[in-house]
Amino acid sequence: MATAVQKITLSSSRDIPFNRLVLSQSNVRRVKAGVSIEELAEDIARRGLLQGLNVRAVVDADGVETGMYEIPAGGRRYRALELLVKRKRLARTAPIPCIVREGGIAEEDSLAENVQRAPLHPLDQFRAFLALREKGQSEEEIAAAFFVSVAVVKQRLKLASVSPKLLDTYAEDGLTLDQLMAFTVSGDHERQEQVLDRLAQAYDKQPYAIRRMLTEGAVRASDKRTRFIGIKAYEAAGGIVLRDLFQGDDGGWLQDVTLVDRMVAEKLAAEADVIRSEGWKWIEVAPDFAYGHTYGLRQLRGEPTPRTEEEEAARATAQAEYDRLSEEHADVDELPEEVDVRLGELEAMLEAFETRPLVFDPAEVARAGAFVSIAQDGKLRVERGYVRPEDEIPVEEDQDRSAESDDGSAMPSAPHQEAAACDAPAEPEEENGLTPISDRLLTELTTHRTLGLRHALGEQPDVAFLAAVHALTLKAFYVYGSDSCLELDLKSVSFNAQAPGLNDSVS
Repeated sequence: MATAVQKITLSSSRDIPFNRLVLSQSNVRRVKAGVSIEELAEDIARRGLLQGLNVRAVVDADGVETGMYEIPAGGRRYRALELLVKRKRLARTAPIPCIVREGGIAEEDSLAENVQRAPLHPLDQFRAFLALREKGQSEEEIAAAFFVSVAVVKQRLKLASVSPKLLDTYAEDGLTLDQLMAFTVSGDHERQEQVLDRLAQAYDKQPYAIRRMLTEGAVRASDKRTRFIGIKAYEAAGGIVLRDLFQGDDGGWLQDVTLVDRMVAEKLAAEADVIRSEGWKWIEVAPDFAYGHTYGLRQLRGEPTPRTEEEEAARATAQAEYDRLSEEHADVDELPEEVDVRLGELEAMLEAFETRPLVFDPAEVARAGAFVSIAQDGKLRVERGYVRPEDEIPVEEDQDRSAESDDGSAMPSAPHQEAAACDAPAEPEEENGLTPISDRLLTELTTHRTLGLRHALGEQPDVAFLAAVHALTLKAFYVYGSDSCLELDLKSVSFNAQAPGLNDSVS
């Protein structure tokens, strides 16, 4: 015979005036956590009390109900209501929805209400924010309603906008929250899913590796090409900037590399046309030149343009102000922010006055050229005045190699003298019997002399240094110079394979 299932009876609910409610000492929550009382009060004022209070009737010593009710579970809600009453936003006798409990243990009810409450999964929160946004609420309104910053709302909306495949993987604990945050760098769902598939086979699954895979090939906003053209101009041309809302990204990444290269080429070409109008024979243009690109070219020596009277006066004024501010704050450990900024501006002004444009000889400009590229800080870099070997003026040989003497007779030049000396028959040495020393003794004495010179040179570092500099100078500037007893060689090493940006490195 089947046993009848015993039906349960739920506790009754009723509206109880606020002034008949009191806090219970049976509430197990003693440590404050989560949303503050002020924020909860504002939320109740905005949308009402979404969850009733758990109460028990207060009885006297004889077990008779006193008409008051204590709250073992829902103390924070009670305090929020109490705050609204104190601020005259809620009547003291306002009815409060309550669940009236009878029997059992009050502490057990309080513990059960707090422990058995399942927290909201972060993905559900992301989707809820997105639903509110789709229903017309702005990011500012959502932030105000849930007492979070606008930045947090944007982050939650960004997380909810990633590929549904990624969200499903995250819901099944296939991705951590930090990994999901990394995927938000790119808004391309197809690209996100491709990286997710690669991540399954990758050894390194850290968030930074995900960001690197999503942004590979993109141009960083801190890149000198980006600084040269400007992010605003890039976006105005239809370019997309990838941003990371969860970490510092130095301005993000420019996704359309082709557009960046085209804008850089166009702006460089326009700048090159201005430089070409100065009369240079050739102009080479590139975003970056290899290290040592001027090797083998002679550089012209230009003269700095003189400063005008107005520039001299402005420089003197800036220098005086810089000296005054430096003296006034000489004893201060940390400069005030406005003073520090002003000193930086004055330093830049003084440096600009010292860095004067060079003026070259027009005849030399006609056979020289310039390199136009981008400096590390994104500004235009112009290297003027380089002459190629084929553009050098050939040295005209003397047609008349003879010089006339005082009496008008022609004197042979130095080469002819050397040739005559070589052609002249050598006078036979007089043989006076045996030579003073033998060849073997001469070799031994030369060896001892060489060792002695080495020792003497080693004991005088200053002389050794000058001798080494002299020998290297002969190698560098005098092709046929050999007036040194030191056998030193000088070579210039070039890089056949270079890393990008080597020419901009500090080294």
